[in-house]
Amino acid sequence: MANIKSAKKRILVSNANAERNKAIKSGVKTSVKKVMSAIESGDKEAAAAALVEATATIDKATSKGVYHKNTSSRKVSRLSQAVNKMA
Repeated sequence: MANIKSAKKRILVSNANAERNKAIKSGVKTSVKKVMSAIESGDKEAAAAALVEATATIDKATSKGVYHKNTSSRKVSRLSQAVNKMA
């Protein structure tokens, strides 16, 4: 354990940020799973609705600094491509 006051604070702040980032990433994963399950079930309307929600979730994660801009773009692109491939 750190002895210096600022180092102790950094540990606390880092842990808090890690917990926040973990929660945000978990939310993104959940929304992506909803899109994929809608695609697998063959429901195009539900997949499109889930895609809008997932895109918003990913964009929020990017604005908070959890994901890099290119990472979020790649995720959104792959999801929308999968939804568009549905017949």
